[in-house]
Amino acid sequence: MAGPIGSSQYMYSSGGGDFYDYQIEQSCRFDSGGGGTNTSTRLYRTFGTVSDQTKFTFSVWVKRATTYKFGTNTTWQQIIATGNGVTGGGASFGFESGGGTSGGLDNRDRISWYGHSGSTGGTATADDRIAGYYRDTTAWLHIVMRCDTSQSSGDRIRYYVNGDGPKERTTENNPAGNFNNFHVATEVHNIGCGSNTYYGFDGYMAEFIYADGQSYAPTQFGESKNGVWKPIDPSGTTFGNEGFHLKFQDASDLGNDSSGNNNDFTSANFGTDHKELTSPTFGS
Repeated sequence: MAGPIGSSQYMYSSGGGDFYDYQIEQSCRFDSGGGGTNTSTRLYRTFGTVSDQTKFTFSVWVKRATTYKFGTNTTWQQIIATGNGVTGGGASFGFESGGGTSGGLDNRDRISWYGHSGSTGGTATADDRIAGYYRDTTAWLHIVMRCDTSQSSGDRIRYYVNGDGPKERTTENNPAGNFNNFHVATEVHNIGCGSNTYYGFDGYMAEFIYADGQSYAPTQFGESKNGVWKPIDPSGTTFGNEGFHLKFQDASDLGNDSSGNNNDFTSANFGTDHKELTSPTFGS
């Protein structure tokens, strides 16, 4: 697959049934609430005991509405975070912006983890990020995060975008032992921003899958067809105790879990108009 910006394999147009064997019928629109204000849209739940504190995978399709390059976004956009995420005390995964120049690099519009640490390695205030810039506001991206502290240091966090990876990392913060700042019991896990509803994601998310205790390659969730990365039926996924599958099917219950675990999320600052028919396979 080619790079993160442009090129047709990263574009998902109209999505007919003949091409897409598995259909994602809707998405959820998230609003940033103005970056550093506490009005961002948010889904949240407190984790119980995880199946395996050393291993998890999540998969999500995202389409950005504003970026630093296109849309004058100047703040972090958090996809998933524990606690307050990048404002301190928690861990966060998403798109960087703001100052974005640590390590002598321009990190605006990069994909990054903040504070992803373990009981015997990793730093709760450090960054881990990949090369490349994800600035396109017209295309869907499929992001898979594969986290497993039993692997060698450089493979404990593996990023995949549209099936391509593991991606090159420009900065590393490698957790070791049991995850203790993310994927752990009693932590509030937020989708779309942190617990204080600051630094929200601005755009669309679809088919958010979290597999507790599993290390899955992106081929668990997607495949390449005619040079296009497309979703596949994830029905064989093992979710573990705290895993979930958010399809965003019900406009009045956007946090409903379809995994069978009933790990439902509570919603904040959403309206029924935040369920959208645009998706990676339809209306894009």
